[in-house]
Amino acid sequence: MEMRRLGKTGLSVAPIVIGGNVFGWTADEKTSFAILDAFFDAGLNAIDTADVYSAWVPGNKGGDSEEIIGRWLKQSAVSRDKAVIITKVGSDMGQGKTLKAGYILKAVEASLSRLQTDYIDLYLSHWPDADTPHEETLGAFAKLKQQGKIRAIGCSNYDATLLQASFDAAEKAALPRYDVLQPEYNLCERASFEGPLAELCVEEDLGVITYFSLAAGFLTGKYRSKADTAGRAREGRVSRYLDAKGLRVLAALDKVSAETGAKPAEISLAWLLRKKGVTAPIASATRLSQLESLAKAATLSLSDEAMALLDEAGAEGTEP
Repeated sequence: MEMRRLGKTGLSVAPIVIGGNVFGWTADEKTSFAILDAFFDAGLNAIDTADVYSAWVPGNKGGDSEEIIGRWLKQSAVSRDKAVIITKVGSDMGQGKTLKAGYILKAVEASLSRLQTDYIDLYLSHWPDADTPHEETLGAFAKLKQQGKIRAIGCSNYDATLLQASFDAAEKAALPRYDVLQPEYNLCERASFEGPLAELCVEEDLGVITYFSLAAGFLTGKYRSKADTAGRAREGRVSRYLDAKGLRVLAALDKVSAETGAKPAEISLAWLLRKKGVTAPIASATRLSQLESLAKAATLSLSDEAMALLDEAGAEGTEP
């Protein structure tokens, strides 16, 4: 399996990152273990999670995904140094969204305990915090790096202006900067990443791992109407893609699928892998058959014609 350099972190990741948001939500522990086993057996190596996953599920408290990953790590044949563990801090765990230093230093200990590990490979600021200076947040991360509790840092949901401001603050205070960005980016949601943000990531040599890479499952092609989404765990999010642009994208995926024999999800991920600046998309699986599809996406090569067709279908402002 090809490994991709993750910016300046010193880490290398396979072309697909497994999303841990479903662990303890739409995938129970037994299923989660089977998916993780198959993921690593396929030569893939990075797991993305967050301390808040999956606090939105009735009966869950947050940290559920990290706990499952931690138990899997303890019983797995995969050695700890072969797994790249990515988790995040700053989401609302009852205290509101915050990136204050004291909170980060406390939250990392809870994540390390749940993950049953001595270090986190990549620790991300989950959401911007306008009430906390970049210097305070980065100072906490610097301390954790010095202690060996985290290896690299990044941020999620930052725009170009905010990301540049964090770089400026890091340089002025002689602190480590964010070396990875995790943006929302897929065939249907392009405007927030393409343009200034993507250009900044390329210019500053950031690793980029995209989330909602399959638009909450819409780009698998299994949701074609409101009736298809009814009663599904992601009904609210998926249904918003059922517009003219979304249907255009599905039609383009169907065309490329007919030409290549690949599934829409595989094509959607392969499209991301050819976009300038993207290191690896995150994608989740709740069944082993889905995991097999993710592994295929890692090696799928799309033609320039297929890329152009998909680019045009998902372009902003394109008329149906």
